[in-house]
Amino acid sequence: MKIVDSIEEMQTITNTYCNQTIGFVPTMGFLHEGHLSLAKRARAENDIVVMSIFVNPLQFGENEDFDDYPRDAEMDMRLAKEVGVDYLFFPTKEEMYPSKLSMEMKMVEGVNILCGASRPGHFDGVITVVSKLFHIVQPSIAYFGLKDAQQAAVIHALVKDLNFPVQIKALATIREVDGLAKSSRNKYLSQKEREAASSLVKALTLGQQLLRNKSANFHEIRDKVQVFLQETSEGIVDYVELLEYPTLQAASASSEQLIIAVAVKYSKARLIDNYILDNSFNRLDELSF
Repeated sequence: MKIVDSIEEMQTITNTYCNQTIGFVPTMGFLHEGHLSLAKRARAENDIVVMSIFVNPLQFGENEDFDDYPRDAEMDMRLAKEVGVDYLFFPTKEEMYPSKLSMEMKMVEGVNILCGASRPGHFDGVITVVSKLFHIVQPSIAYFGLKDAQQAAVIHALVKDLNFPVQIKALATIREVDGLAKSSRNKYLSQKEREAASSLVKALTLGQQLLRNKSANFHEIRDKVQVFLQETSEGIVDYVELLEYPTLQAASASSEQLIIAVAVKYSKARLIDNYILDNSFNRLDELSF
């Protein structure tokens, strides 16, 4: 595995593979099994695998945890090598943003709900850095986790609207034994919070069961899931939503796919989770855009 910290060098390298497939896994580091599952899939499906590690300041708000975001470069390099990454793109903030940007990218659809409602500008930062990374790496396929389903939907719209020649694969959320979604922020939970955090996935399962039973309308189902979380999560419920996916518009009986999404704030961490369902309310663990 070669570690690359220069945009110019990364572009030179990827240009040499113009007749081969490049699988790309963009991350913010502090790798866990979720990231590694994406890299393993990229390894199985492509000639070359590139992973990036970059904590993107543009997607953090003023009161968010950019400086405290967990980082462990040595661990990340070791794990990336173990799963077969060929090139680890590890740029500094100064390399990615050497000066103030002279333009702004702005997402206007699908960002005033879910995480976007409480994080204005977050997805503008996401589409900016992903656009830069796509231009630098020139991937054939880019891999994302469905845990961040709103992000996957936003990137789907980015690729569609701007005609990026890249396929997006959104893969299954990797979970702990009790169902909690793997996340770099899980380490911030107290023991009591960690014990209660499995209520997020239990709430999603409740929502799926209620949809299958057709015993209530969408608004009632959402309310029941929210009450369940409020009573069991040991945190503050940020949102519970039931929407069409990937448009993130209001769900209806004609929606081909749905998302049940939840977010809960704990003392030092905010956790998100979701289920993507087809129109028979079966869970989808993989999407390709």
